[in-house]
Amino acid sequence: MTGIDNIEVIGFFNMANLGNETHNITTTTWLTPPAVIKALGEFDLDPCASLDRPWDTAKQHFTVEDDGLKQDWYGRVWCNPPYGREMNPFLEKMIKHVDNGGSGIVLIFARTETKAFFDYVWDKADAILFLKGRLKFHYPDGSVGESAGSPSVLIAYGAREVSALENCKLPGKLVYLK
Repeated sequence: MTGIDNIEVIGFFNMANLGNETHNITTTTWLTPPAVIKALGEFDLDPCASLDRPWDTAKQHFTVEDDGLKQDWYGRVWCNPPYGREMNPFLEKMIKHVDNGGSGIVLIFARTETKAFFDYVWDKADAILFLKGRLKFHYPDGSVGESAGSPSVLIAYGAREVSALENCKLPGKLVYLK
């Protein structure tokens, strides 16, 4: 096992259907802090990119206008999907992408007991980095928001992504699944 220590997390997520937490928010678009993407290295594609983003998350971005689920995914994919039930099709597409020779990392809440985690993570992913503390996602203008309502995980799909999690120096605990 590898010890990891440091944090800030890039991508898009929807705060709808997050659970019992009370949130006083005026936006459903949240960006993962640029330090996480930087720590993980360059990605080829982000199929869940925000329309408004002050920094890039990958070489190519698909936004809600492009419908990333209808597009062909290629190479190394960064995926911070819309949260709630809307994330399931993105997790399913990531698994198909990996089955076709691609790789990727997904950022979601650490809701390990959920059907989605059992369907798309536990038996499908290669490793999970349980991030220490709670991320502070950013607003579309780049300013920092409050702490997320739940802890987050980075999920590696493919051996290359396991290596990225091993070497990223983000604080947390890395769990190998394969």
